[in-house]
Amino acid sequence: MYLLIASIAPAVIIMYLIFRHDTVKEPLTMLAKAFFGGVLSIAITLIITYPILGIELNSGAMKSFFDAFFKAGIPEEFSKWLIFYWLIRKAKDFDQYYDGILYAIFISMGFALVENILYVFENGMGTAIVRSIISVPGHMLFAIPMGYFLSISRFESGTSARFHVFLSLAIPILLHGTFDFILMYSGAKGAVNSGLAVLLLLAFVIFDIFMWRYGLRKIKEHIIKDKNNLNAPV
Repeated sequence: MYLLIASIAPAVIIMYLIFRHDTVKEPLTMLAKAFFGGVLSIAITLIITYPILGIELNSGAMKSFFDAFFKAGIPEEFSKWLIFYWLIRKAKDFDQYYDGILYAIFISMGFALVENILYVFENGMGTAIVRSIISVPGHMLFAIPMGYFLSISRFESGTSARFHVFLSLAIPILLHGTFDFILMYSGAKGAVNSGLAVLLLLAFVIFDIFMWRYGLRKIKEHIIKDKNNLNAPV
């Protein structure tokens, strides 16, 4: 029971905190659709990665890069992005800038919650604690630019709309792949010495701080836009 609570709690807390900042609350049916769409994205990810699961590279750096981007970052973010595009992008309730971030995070939390349950039940409470600090918030931070740029592509027409759609997928993949690469490479057995391990740890801390600052800034930008639109004269 404790493991189940520890597995679920981080995603639930994140969804609650993100939902609180929505100026015009989204229907619970839409939020549920986004969340369970995120759960469905796990199946899509498995289908995408199935042909390459057996590929194992020998080099520590190359193996970490391949696993981080091609087995995790690219398929996972593409699957979540595909769910957003399929279920959310044309929905009438997607009518504010912040909504894009909100729905993207709910999709990512559907993915992260199930993934967390699997890891925690296999590895125990220590894994639950580590993942609640690093991995589950990481999925949220990957989702923020996805929703941010999809909102811009929806509400700001023009030649840049397609470019923002591209950024909504490319930036989450870049963030996710880099995040996983640093963690995987630093943990690769026999691939790094103690000095390099310290440098990788420092790089991860710096990168994580960057993602938090970047994500919070993007959230603030869209909240301000929505408040200005609500206060604008009709």
